[in-house]
Amino acid sequence: MISNFDIYKNKKVLVTGHTGFKGSWLTQWLLLLNADVSGYSLQPPTSPSLYDQLNNDKNIQSKIDDVRNFESLKKFIQIVKPDIIFHLAAQSLVRESYLNPIETLETNVTGTANVLEAVRQLNLSTNIVIITSDKCYDNKEWIFGYRENDAFGGYDPYSASKGAAELVVSSWRNSFFNPMNYDKHQVKLASARAGNVIGGGDWAQDRILPDCIRALQKNNTIQIRNPLATRPWQHVLESLGGYLLLGSKLLDDSSEHLEAYCSGFNFGPLGASNKSVESLVNEVLSHWPGNWKYNKEDAMHEAFLLNLNIDKATQLLKWSPVWNFKTTIEKTVLWYKKMFENPEEIKNFTKEQINEYSDSFFNNLNNF
Repeated sequence: MISNFDIYKNKKVLVTGHTGFKGSWLTQWLLLLNADVSGYSLQPPTSPSLYDQLNNDKNIQSKIDDVRNFESLKKFIQIVKPDIIFHLAAQSLVRESYLNPIETLETNVTGTANVLEAVRQLNLSTNIVIITSDKCYDNKEWIFGYRENDAFGGYDPYSASKGAAELVVSSWRNSFFNPMNYDKHQVKLASARAGNVIGGGDWAQDRILPDCIRALQKNNTIQIRNPLATRPWQHVLESLGGYLLLGSKLLDDSSEHLEAYCSGFNFGPLGASNKSVESLVNEVLSHWPGNWKYNKEDAMHEAFLLNLNIDKATQLLKWSPVWNFKTTIEKTVLWYKKMFENPEEIKNFTKEQINEYSDSFFNNLNNF
């Protein structure tokens, strides 16, 4: 694997939410980079789960607990003494936020504050990348991509929790981890916002891609709530590549533009990958034949337009997407087919997809 991420070798990396979909992919990538990985999270949120399928427990130091448990989290951070923290632990479903709004707010807002406050109280010298969501922005349903300095907001509890989490990050950065005073506190703090992430190993309920796979596997008709809703679809490795690239800039003590890196970044697809739910489902069906229908009764409020502007990541980090919409769907469906056909090989296949993507990612980066 061609890698410009050598800086992660032997680094102590803490991933919160390591048992989730994105956290499992990130953990696997970090292990391939020979990082010393620790994880803090609840039990895997689904069954099956990618975390269990990859069987990485034996390769990392794992603590199963809640980010809302401040003392437990603080103690674990003190034990690990991470060089960098990727905070992914979250309640990640819009529908669940309607059912349990308080739990969503506590997990996504207080959980984020707990990570930052634990680092502050421990006087720990470290780097932090907080992962939120493209839904953190005050979505006005315009055709333009949201920029990092646009206003935060949130119609539903999930979106509100992500906007509030970004405000927490901004507050701790200004009050305690100001990059202008880095010599005093020794903490670099950034946040990252991705588009609608898809990829193999997502088994969540009420998420369009795994819903498609479950229906197709059972020869059922796919149920769609909002076929015309447009989203910035991207493969999970696209966002993780962005997080790792941003983290590498924080880890590199020789990096210039410290103040610029200690800020928020969008990692979304190119405009051509902003497709409707109907387009996504039809592309899935081109690889796995089946049928879909509009289920109006299952619909709830969801934004119809949501795009991200990625100019900042492109200019400052030299980051840009690698896999287009069609490739993203192809790689995702291929992962699930491989899992159903030969589940004992899915760990190696996951590594192969990471290596394949990584080669293209760094070729793209080096030719920027």
